[in-house]
Amino acid sequence: MLCGFLLWIVLPVNASQRVVSLAPNTTELAYAAGMGDTLLAVSAYSDYPPEAKKLEQVASWQGINLERVLALKPDLILAWRGGNPQRVLDQLASFGIPIFYSDVKNIDEIAQSLDSLAKYSPHPEKAHQAADKIRHQIAELKTRYANNSTQRVLLQFGTQPLFTSSADTLQSQVLSLCGAENIFADSPMPWPQVSREQVLVRKPQAIVTTGGEQQIASVKAFWAPQLNVPVIALNEDWFNRAGPRIMLAAQALCSQLAEIPR
Repeated sequence: MLCGFLLWIVLPVNASQRVVSLAPNTTELAYAAGMGDTLLAVSAYSDYPPEAKKLEQVASWQGINLERVLALKPDLILAWRGGNPQRVLDQLASFGIPIFYSDVKNIDEIAQSLDSLAKYSPHPEKAHQAADKIRHQIAELKTRYANNSTQRVLLQFGTQPLFTSSADTLQSQVLSLCGAENIFADSPMPWPQVSREQVLVRKPQAIVTTGGEQQIASVKAFWAPQLNVPVIALNEDWFNRAGPRIMLAAQALCSQLAEIPR
């Protein structure tokens, strides 16, 4: 009588089985790429999807816990040069641990990152499907809003100091998907600090920020009475993380801009 059986799981040749993610955006990419079950540890603020919050945290804005990462014996590390100290990453690489860098500069590269992660994933088809979904969403938004009359928009990310973004940011590229114009797109710096006078001279027709109703009220109070335009507040994690959820920010932004009278 057969009392048991063996279940053989054949993983892709390069699939990783012990993965550490050192940034919230790379954590989201890992889950989207079908690598959730292989994650051993993540960074602080890795709160999406909810399962990520149950994992050990080995990195934060203060740095990377090198000793703990090494103790976990990962066979792949996911990192972001914009948020992780390069010196420690070089130390980890010196131990022969492969490091996958996600340093995307545009929305298309988020999809490319997912395709690249497929070779490390036990479910490569999920990575490719997630990448294709992003490309489809990009194409859909471009088609839907291509013929809209252009709106001049201020992307506002703070008041003390007041700073915005140039065209060379993911946030500005999201705005472009909606057929809108970033009034500081021509800035030579990606995150310029600007003055009230510089903003008023460029006459924005709307302001986009992150947060909720409280942030909307704060921004309106900051500009009153000189500038009275609609303020759109987007989910901060959607808009600021270089992961698949940036398309949720794009969809929300485009629909709200479309409701503003021209």
